[in-house]
Amino acid sequence: MPAFPVPGSRRRMRSAHVMAAGCAVAICTVLAAPVAADSGTTTTTTTTTTTAKPTIVLVHGAFADASSWNGVVERLERRGYTVVAPANPLRGLYTDSTYIASVLDSIKGPIVLAGHSYGGAVISTAAAANPRVKSLVYVSALMPDVGESGMSLGAKFPSELGTATKSVPYRAGGVSGTDLYLKPDRIHPVFAADLPESTARVMAVTQRPAATTAFSETAKVAAWKHIPSWFLVAKQDKTINPDQERFEAKRAGSHTVEINSSHVAMISHPDAVTALLQAATATDPARPALAATGTTRGARAETALTGIAASTLLAGTGAVLLGRRLRRSRP
Repeated sequence: MPAFPVPGSRRRMRSAHVMAAGCAVAICTVLAAPVAADSGTTTTTTTTTTTAKPTIVLVHGAFADASSWNGVVERLERRGYTVVAPANPLRGLYTDSTYIASVLDSIKGPIVLAGHSYGGAVISTAAAANPRVKSLVYVSALMPDVGESGMSLGAKFPSELGTATKSVPYRAGGVSGTDLYLKPDRIHPVFAADLPESTARVMAVTQRPAATTAFSETAKVAAWKHIPSWFLVAKQDKTINPDQERFEAKRAGSHTVEINSSHVAMISHPDAVTALLQAATATDPARPALAATGTTRGARAETALTGIAASTLLAGTGAVLLGRRLRRSRP
């Protein structure tokens, strides 16, 4: 026997069909929205991964030469970085920073600039007018503010360096001055206590003196005030007081690590110094990658969820209104 619909059943069926269509639209909207969000994330990731590695410039300090960075250079090059380790003239803060600034001008692309000991004062000045210097790295270093010098900082934070140096007059090209050398018998205990004594003896013979103006000239600029910085504190340093290093790093808001090292951390602990340099190159210093990625993805997710909720609500409301209109139009 054929079944006949009861009165009013057709209206209910039409309403049900309309509601089902509205729900289908809402479901399609929900399923489609995450795809758009994922597409945006993928684009951002692709853009980030294509960024070129910066050139890492390593500036040595007083009583040393560029070979003091050898262990770090080898490790960075194995990791695919371009490295430049120029000769720091050691003639005075103004002369040396001008020279290092000219080296930076010859490099294309972004730069991470590192300085050891007195080299820290040099990079703080040399980087001031160069927008391609993205981060500064200080390794047991001087980090003077405007109006400060190595001598004025040392007076506030005394170390054993004063007992380890000797003064020698020099003349060059009509210019005369005073050079500072490390006393051979003080290099091991004050400068490089965690290196073999045989290595310290070679350092004594091959050391490059620094003119007294390297420590007496006051800084006219301080690049660390507007360029993000990283700082390695050598806890066993007797050349620069570790408390001075901590003070400098805290004042600058530097990303800071501390290790049990003598003053020459890049020689005795090249892995730790290399890791710090990589940390300074792994992010966009003005906006750390992890924080930016998290914030961006969070905003996208919130936007996507808001869009999904709004689309669902509109689709559902439209279905209800359409059903009511159909019912009213029936005779």
